[in-house]
Amino acid sequence: MKFISVGFRHFRNLEETLLPTDARRVLLVGENGQGKTNFLEAVYTLCYGSSFRNVPLKNLCTHGESSATLSAAVEHDEGYRQTLSFSYTDKKRIIRIDGREVKDRKDLIYTVPCIIFSHDDIEFIRGTPEDRRRFFDQTMSMYDPLFFDDLRQYRLILKQRNKAIKEEYYALLPVYNEKMAHIGLRIQEKRKVMVQEFNEVFSPLYQQVSGSTSDLKIVYKPSWRNCESIEDIICRLENSFNQDKRMQTTVSGIHRDQFITMEHGSQFALTGSTGQMRLASLIFRVAQMNTFSTKSSRQPIILLDDVLLELDIEKRALFLHLLSGYSQAFFTFLPRESYFHDESESDSLAYTVSEGRFTPYE
Repeated sequence: MKFISVGFRHFRNLEETLLPTDARRVLLVGENGQGKTNFLEAVYTLCYGSSFRNVPLKNLCTHGESSATLSAAVEHDEGYRQTLSFSYTDKKRIIRIDGREVKDRKDLIYTVPCIIFSHDDIEFIRGTPEDRRRFFDQTMSMYDPLFFDDLRQYRLILKQRNKAIKEEYYALLPVYNEKMAHIGLRIQEKRKVMVQEFNEVFSPLYQQVSGSTSDLKIVYKPSWRNCESIEDIICRLENSFNQDKRMQTTVSGIHRDQFITMEHGSQFALTGSTGQMRLASLIFRVAQMNTFSTKSSRQPIILLDDVLLELDIEKRALFLHLLSGYSQAFFTFLPRESYFHDESESDSLAYTVSEGRFTPYE
């Protein structure tokens, strides 16, 4: 699977154009602030219907414009092609596949699987519990539509339960408790299995690239610890009712689960150096790639946004070797900071990016 072309109109600072991308590896070369990351954001938006920067859609528009449009042609492994389009106009998002409007972004996610490597990934190590939950939920949702549906349903029930608490509709809580227990237990059980499988990939990869004997791993700590049945969870929710009333929210549940990166019995966020945490965050993404490929028998498109600059030459080479399992990759890097010695190989395209314009790299 790969993008054959990507088009922009009034998107960020990118000049209106239809850019050929028919290669397994597309390299974007330019100084900071020229539009390299904006291009990756455009590709990601075509895959997910939203930006990886977590910004309002209006921010995607070129300064002074109120609308933005993206388009692409993609070729699947089976040989057939599809068109994707994204537009934001009149404060409304419209996504189309082969001209048909997509009402549920879930349909888009499973069309073109995409993984972004960015500097913000270090938050998987040192960030909030929500950052790590989001990562693991995204990883599982990429290959498990039923998990994706459960997660959506759980969030809806949680919102309804919290509203009932705030508005003192306590008679509704038994209904919400039972629904939360059924769906939450399924999610908790899948998260347990997922972390075990993730560690089987993550830990050896980190050792390989770091050249260490580190036992770096993810420890899953569910909020409903020691709850093994629906009845156990309902009892936990009932017992925390007074605390829920006092806090005006649901204080326990899979939305409070923690995924902690541990090394030699200590939290890695407290003991690891910035360089070690940066490397670990890259391995998070590689493990995500491998997990997706194993579960789905498909290879993702990957986007790498200047994330290799802090690695020394040896680690960079080892890391790039691990990245072989992709269908197409888009790399950004600074001039004179080449990651490869073979940019001109037949299966690569390289562009210089300057002030939102793309020209063949020389």
